[in-house]
Amino acid sequence: MTSLSLLILIFIFAGWVSLWVLKPTEFWTRIWKGMEAKASTTAFGYNSLDFVVFTFPLILLSIIGFIYLELKRGEPRNRLGRKTPLTALSNPLLVNRYIGILSGAQILTSSLFIMLIIWTFYVRISNDLKKMTPLKSFKLSLWQYKLFRMATRCGLLSEACLALLLLPVLRGMSIFRFLGIQFEASIRYHIWLGSAMILFATLHGGGTLLVWGIKHRIQDEMWKWQKKGRIYLAGEIALATAFVMALTALPQIRRKWFQLFYYTHHLYVVFILFFLFHGGDRHFYTVFPGVFLFALDKLLRVVQSRPETCILSARVFPCKAIELTLPKDPRLKYAPTSVVFLNIPSISKLQWHPFSIISSSSVDEHSISVIVKSEGQWTSSLHSKITHAEEQDLEEDQRGCIPVAVEGPYGPASMELLRYNNLLLVAGGIGVTPFLSILRELSCSMSSGRNAYPHRIHLLYTIKKSQDVCLLDPILPLLLDIKQFHTKLSVFVTRENQIGTTLRDVLNEVPEAQTTNFSTAGTTYAVHGPERLAWMAAVTAVSSVMFLVSLVVFNHFVITPAAIQKNPSSQTDLLLVCSFAIAIIFAAIMAITLRWKRVTNKLQLFSDKQTKAVKQSSLEASRDLDEHDIHFGGRPIFQDLISTFARETGGSDIGVFVCGPQGMKESVALACRQPRVSQRNAKGKRANFSFHSLSFTL
Repeated sequence: MTSLSLLILIFIFAGWVSLWVLKPTEFWTRIWKGMEAKASTTAFGYNSLDFVVFTFPLILLSIIGFIYLELKRGEPRNRLGRKTPLTALSNPLLVNRYIGILSGAQILTSSLFIMLIIWTFYVRISNDLKKMTPLKSFKLSLWQYKLFRMATRCGLLSEACLALLLLPVLRGMSIFRFLGIQFEASIRYHIWLGSAMILFATLHGGGTLLVWGIKHRIQDEMWKWQKKGRIYLAGEIALATAFVMALTALPQIRRKWFQLFYYTHHLYVVFILFFLFHGGDRHFYTVFPGVFLFALDKLLRVVQSRPETCILSARVFPCKAIELTLPKDPRLKYAPTSVVFLNIPSISKLQWHPFSIISSSSVDEHSISVIVKSEGQWTSSLHSKITHAEEQDLEEDQRGCIPVAVEGPYGPASMELLRYNNLLLVAGGIGVTPFLSILRELSCSMSSGRNAYPHRIHLLYTIKKSQDVCLLDPILPLLLDIKQFHTKLSVFVTRENQIGTTLRDVLNEVPEAQTTNFSTAGTTYAVHGPERLAWMAAVTAVSSVMFLVSLVVFNHFVITPAAIQKNPSSQTDLLLVCSFAIAIIFAAIMAITLRWKRVTNKLQLFSDKQTKAVKQSSLEASRDLDEHDIHFGGRPIFQDLISTFARETGGSDIGVFVCGPQGMKESVALACRQPRVSQRNAKGKRANFSFHSLSFTL
């Protein structure tokens, strides 16, 4: 069934792409006009035809994607197999400080999209130049006419970018989840598409304004809100809104004033609405799939994060990091490297921040844990709140409950790390958090013998100060039993110089983390996670059907075929918005009902006693700790370290997972591509590296 679902997904996607290739041609225009003429005389109207052809394929792709993920989840999590040509495409092919790390798959996808853009523009312009019909309202010369048509066609290119813009940021939908694309890569696609959309929209608006200026028609045309055709004022408002969002999303502004970026980015509602009024309903149906799925995704995430739970306990590390422990329904399972989004209303009711889960659902059945490093304004406020409660030195039942809303977990559909014979984990600073969950999950698998597991694991951990090594405390028992878990640790401290200091000495000198337990009197709810994938597929399917039914009703009773030519085009657009609102309201009712049944029927009562116990291992009694090493005063030379690891493993499939600063990721990616890194060993085997970049920030 899994293979059948995958074939159906490929077939639908191929058909959708073919539609975009044929759309600019005269052949498609002739066919489409005939189909639309026939549909207009039926009760369904041309609206339903546009929806079924341009919108529904992506929605159907999402529905079947949920089914595929549900079937894949039920498969046994065994070793996935050796390196294949498809997995080779995920390796870094281009590493550049300006554009980052690009894999073969990303370069191929980007190239195909650029080719589609060029093809669309070329065919459209060629058809326009063949017709060369002079405009009635403008008496344009040949070059002015060409410029005007090129500006108009740039608007269609902007529309193509907008059609894909929202798909990469669908957290709960299946579009990117069944492709196994990481959060970091999906955000990069979103940024690329947004930048391209702004560029083409600027060329569209700027070229049009230039022609108007040449003909002295700017004042007459710029402020028009026409009853029919393109509403120019709506397009100008949409373009101005896009500029505001793009400006505040620049890295320099986003990192320094995150709240400004966060709040202005919600202007997408204004942008999409005025784009609808500017382009009209026929053009909007190509953009509508992303908008519809994004609205459903947002709705399901809002419902999922209710009701709120509370923090069970917090461990304050000396490096200004806090480990938060939250209650979890024991039925909730997630894969390592999964991410949750947290919202603490007492700090900000609107801000959500992503954090990697450090716990394992196979080990911790009743709790879920994350580590938060105090770096920004929101995390600093959380650190102050926790430390203030600790300094008060009150009894556990006197410490107030800290409500927290949780969205997720979101993570890979399968344990990708089981594909490899050996693992090389490279972490920088707080970037070690995804690897904590990986190591804990693997230790559980090794102990129970459920799955095949990597033969050797090497964790390279780069930190600025030696006290930051305290973040390894959750996996310290695994490091103290290296013979059983085959895990080696190499720590690199970049801003300190110490001679003769061992890892044992550093761990003995680091102050012990302080644990604070909080009251749970404010709520009795645990983290339940997203709805079942089958139910999410049902909500998506039913809501899309409701949208289509609403269109048919409005088309039959409000806008009859005879009245289409008389009514303003904005009225048709408003009815499309009403149909969209009806579908979303119906989806909200379904989602709230499902969440209510899940919370009431599967409620996991908890108490402070369920907080996980932290086992203090005896560092002095462990000899295995001496197998690990620590280096001071410099950054690791990844090329030498990776080459050594390849020789030690005897030439095999090696999974390289990196989480940390961008410069570190680029260095590791370059090291994996060096020829001498993959030299053959004495037995003639060559090490195959598969690079994976992990991230939980924007």
